[in-house]
Amino acid sequence: MTVKADGHWSLRRRLLAAIVAASVVLWLACLATITIIAWRETSEVFDDALEESGYMILAATTDWDERGLLAQSRAGGGPDRKVDMQYQIVVDGRVLQRTRGAPAQPFVSGFRKQDGFADASVAERRWRIFVVRDKERKFEVQVGQLHSKRLDILEELAEHLWLPILVFLCVLALVCWLLIGRVLRPLRQTASAIASKTPLDLALVDTAGQPRELLPIVQSFNGVLARLDGALQAERRFTADAAHELRTPLAGLHMHVQLLQRQHPELAAPFQKLRTDIARVTALVDSLLTLARLDPLARSQLATEAVTLAPLFERLASDHAQEAAQHGVALRIDCRLDSVDAAPAMLEIMLRNLVDNALRYCPAGSRVEVLAQQAAGHKRIVVRDDGPGVDAASRQRLSERFFRVLGQPGSGSGNGLGLSIVRRIAELHGVTLSFGTGIGGRGLGVSLDWPGES
Repeated sequence: MTVKADGHWSLRRRLLAAIVAASVVLWLACLATITIIAWRETSEVFDDALEESGYMILAATTDWDERGLLAQSRAGGGPDRKVDMQYQIVVDGRVLQRTRGAPAQPFVSGFRKQDGFADASVAERRWRIFVVRDKERKFEVQVGQLHSKRLDILEELAEHLWLPILVFLCVLALVCWLLIGRVLRPLRQTASAIASKTPLDLALVDTAGQPRELLPIVQSFNGVLARLDGALQAERRFTADAAHELRTPLAGLHMHVQLLQRQHPELAAPFQKLRTDIARVTALVDSLLTLARLDPLARSQLATEAVTLAPLFERLASDHAQEAAQHGVALRIDCRLDSVDAAPAMLEIMLRNLVDNALRYCPAGSRVEVLAQQAAGHKRIVVRDDGPGVDAASRQRLSERFFRVLGQPGSGSGNGLGLSIVRRIAELHGVTLSFGTGIGGRGLGVSLDWPGES
C-alpha cells in the first residue's frame, strides 16, 4: 500500500491490488493443478498410442506368397480404449487387411502424396486419417481415428478439471470477499461514527487515516456539523441571554404588582391573577436557563458522587407538603435505597420537576408516591400517581420541549419544559427514563433506572 504525504491512501488502488494479488496467487495454484491433471491424462493417451502402434505393426506383419498379402482381419483396440486407432492395408484400392473397427472400403482413395493427413467421412462417420505408402511393395497403410474419440478425450479431461476449477473459483470468491471487506472497513467505521452523532455530540469526524475517495465526504459532513454546532450555540446563547435578562424585570414587575395589590385591596382578584401569570413566566424563564446550562454539557464533564437518598426524599416531602395540601393530594415517600451515583444538584432538580409535574396534574383526592428500590438488578426511582394519566400515544412525546397534554387539569399552568429537563439530566447520567402507568394501573408512572448497579 502506498501512503501519500498527507496520510490519506487510495481505496481504489488498495482494492485493486488486493483482488489482483489474490487472483494471481489462486490462478497460479489452479494452473499448477490443471497442468498436473493434463500431464497425467496426456501421458495415458501417449501410452495408448504406443500400444496401438504395436497393433499396427502386428497387423502390417503378414505372410507373403506369390499372390502378395494374405487378406485377413486383425483385432484392434477394445471399445474402452481412449485412442482407439483403426488400420487398413490397401493395395490397388482394395482393403486386404484391416482392424476390426475399420470399414471394409478404404478410408481415402486416390491419395497422391507419399504420406500425410486427411479428413474422411465413411458411413456417415468422420475420421482423421494418416496415410503412408510403400512404393516397393506397392501397398499403403491408412491409420484412422474417429473425431468422436478425440472429443471423448477432451470431455474426460474436462470431467477431471471442472471440480478443481470450481473449488478454486469458490476459494477466489471467498478470499476476494474477505479482502474487500477488510479494505472497506474504513467505510463502515466512518458510517458508524456518522450514525452515532446526536444534536448533543457534534464533534467533527476524524479525517486521519481516511482513504482519499472518502475524504471529501467526511470533510463535507464535518462542514455541516460545524455549521449546525454554530447555529445551536448561537441559539443557546440567545436563550440563556434572553432568559437571564428577563429575570430582573420580571422580579421587579412581581414586586410592583404586589405593592399595587396592597394599595388597592378592592382589586385583589385581578392582581392575584396577574401575579400568577408573572410566576408562570418566571418559572418558564428559570426552565429555559436550566436547559441552556444543561444542553452544552457532556456526560464526561459531569462530576457524580454517591448521593444519599433519605435526606433528599425528606427534603422533597417537606418542600412539597404545602403544595400537596393545597391540591388535596396525598404525597407519600418510600426510600428503600441508600444512595445512587449522580450529581447532587441535578438529581434534586430532576426529582423536584417530577413531583411538581405529578402534583400539578393530579386532581384532589389523588395520591403521589416517590419510591426508590431495587428492580431487575438496577437501582430505580419511580414517581407515580393515580390521577387521570396519559394515553400511550402521548407518553412517547412527554419529554419533548413545550409539549403538554391538553384537556387535563393543570395543563394550562405548566410550560412543557419540566420533563424535558428531566430527560436531559437523565441522558447526562446515563439513566434510562421511561413512562408507564401509575398506582394500581391508573395515572402516570415515571421510572429512572441507573445502569449497571445492583
